[in-house]
Amino acid sequence: MDRNQDDDNARWHQELVEKLATDALKERRRARRWGIFFKLLTFAYLAVLLVLLLPAEWSEKTMGAEESHTALIEVEGMIAPGEKASADNIVTGLREAFEDASTKGIILRINSPGGLPVQASYVQKEIVRLREKYPDIPLYAVISDICASGGYYIASAADEIYVDESSLIGSIGVMINGFGFVDAMEDFGIERRLMTAGEHKGLLDPFSPLSEFDKAHTRQLLDGLHQTFIDAVKAGRGDRLKGDHDMLFSGLFWNGAEGIELGLADAIGSASHVAREVIGAEDIVDFTAKDDPLARLAQRFGAGVAETLAKVTGLTPDFHIR
Repeated sequence: MDRNQDDDNARWHQELVEKLATDALKERRRARRWGIFFKLLTFAYLAVLLVLLLPAEWSEKTMGAEESHTALIEVEGMIAPGEKASADNIVTGLREAFEDASTKGIILRINSPGGLPVQASYVQKEIVRLREKYPDIPLYAVISDICASGGYYIASAADEIYVDESSLIGSIGVMINGFGFVDAMEDFGIERRLMTAGEHKGLLDPFSPLSEFDKAHTRQLLDGLHQTFIDAVKAGRGDRLKGDHDMLFSGLFWNGAEGIELGLADAIGSASHVAREVIGAEDIVDFTAKDDPLARLAQRFGAGVAETLAKVTGLTPDFHIR
């Protein structure tokens, strides 16, 4: 009886060991399969990320390299550093488009309310330079919704400007805006303590009274910038400008049809119309400079580090020389 019981115990232990070994083997196989799955998933993720990081226009340029095409550069939004329509981005696209051997003509498609004078001037001057360097490649501005102020500064350098009847165009002027809180501070009993090194360093401070000198100096500054803008438009549009020039350069804006009558634009036409009917190369290749995701990530990382250092050292973003 004891011998039978010992045999049963031995079999039970053997079966238990075999079961544990089998379960362990199954678990190892399962873990191996999951490991292979996650490795494949990682490789797939890296492949997709690589595709996303590659310039979107690369394949388009490669595919259309053997035939003539119309190059397109988008000017979308504010013309300012760090924006999609920064001068660096626009100029990069323009240079690549002009240098491409298959470019038959270039369209600068603009949808911008304006931006900083220096940024717009930088682009306008580069357009003039590139047109002189590549005289056989025409450049046309095509306006979608709006082309105002700095946007028109750039457009005026094109060979011709095309609009939609409902486009808004013009606003040839310069402005500085802000608020004054002097009376409000007095009502609340708030004392302004502004200390400067330099008699006029606090010029246009919103919490200090606006002096006659401030007004005169700012007016002189704005008039100078405005005249530079006017000269650029006259150089680009020439005798095509019609009507009262004082009105044209007053900061007013008009719809596309009125803009044509005033000589601010030349004709009605979309990007596809200009490519097909004017340039004669219906295939459009986008040369708009795209943001580099890695560079943008590095920029954000650098800004985060700088902000952390500022907090640690006690130097807030307001502590700087203007």
